[in-house]
Amino acid sequence: MPPKVIVVCGPTATGKTKLGVALAQRLQGEVVSADSMQVYRGMAIGTAQPTAQEMGGIPHHMLAVADPGEPYSVGRYVAEAGRCLEDILRRGKQPILVGGTGLYIDSLLSGRDFSPKPAGNSRARLQGRAAQEGLQALWRELQGIDPAAAARIHPNDEKRILRALEVWYDTGETISQHDQRTREVPPRYQAITLILNYRERQDLYDRIDQRVDEMMARGLLAETQALLAAGVPRQATAMQAIGYKELLPALDGQCSLAEAVALVKQRSRQYAKRQLSWFRRNPEGKWFSLEKIPNFSALVQNSTTFIREKGVG
Repeated sequence: MPPKVIVVCGPTATGKTKLGVALAQRLQGEVVSADSMQVYRGMAIGTAQPTAQEMGGIPHHMLAVADPGEPYSVGRYVAEAGRCLEDILRRGKQPILVGGTGLYIDSLLSGRDFSPKPAGNSRARLQGRAAQEGLQALWRELQGIDPAAAARIHPNDEKRILRALEVWYDTGETISQHDQRTREVPPRYQAITLILNYRERQDLYDRIDQRVDEMMARGLLAETQALLAAGVPRQATAMQAIGYKELLPALDGQCSLAEAVALVKQRSRQYAKRQLSWFRRNPEGKWFSLEKIPNFSALVQNSTTFIREKGVG
């Protein structure tokens, strides 16, 4: 039987961090963040990294582990967070995975083996061919090698076309074969999943808007300026995070700060809808509906009861 991992997930601004800490205090647990942007240093405000006070003395892992100027992949997350989970289990503690990045959560729990990083020099050769022959020629070549992958990849998606061909030339295995083999591997962990959401959609949206206002009051604009001053490229993955990308035009004088903040709120609400769509695909998750003013004590008690019914605690 795979080790059991408690998962606290749901859309942004639903109190996942607070619940994760409360459960860790009750269950001798430690928190592992599952947020694709909280991995970056220097972005505490915009990514809602928990403060020392909010952590409540509970060890937190996978926060501020990467430089904002470098790319960060789901494969790297699975490797690094997986080591955290194994260390927590080895010490007899309960891992509690907390966050809203569904791809990171699902990939970590499944133990997904991402396509290997090729050791050869095919990438440079393929890039040269793409420049000389055109990307369409490489996509047609992929059709002959891996028709399933070619059907999934748009003929203009250079990054994925080159990656698929690179894996084939350097490993002898197609990406489709690799993905199929990975799906057949049993899950690495047994998840006990708690999904938070507000009962009324408008209450969720109001809470998101309120949190954006709080971030601005805490200094999100100054944090964005500090990242730029530190030399973080505007096109870096970290700077594409909601809250930072929208403020850049305001800093450039292309729009007002009020307009930028309104856009942050809008895109945060849109992101929450995408998160909900992702988590609804999980048939085994236990949903907890929050009122406009959540009864946190009842939430903790009901969550604990559900977890203990699953054999933890």
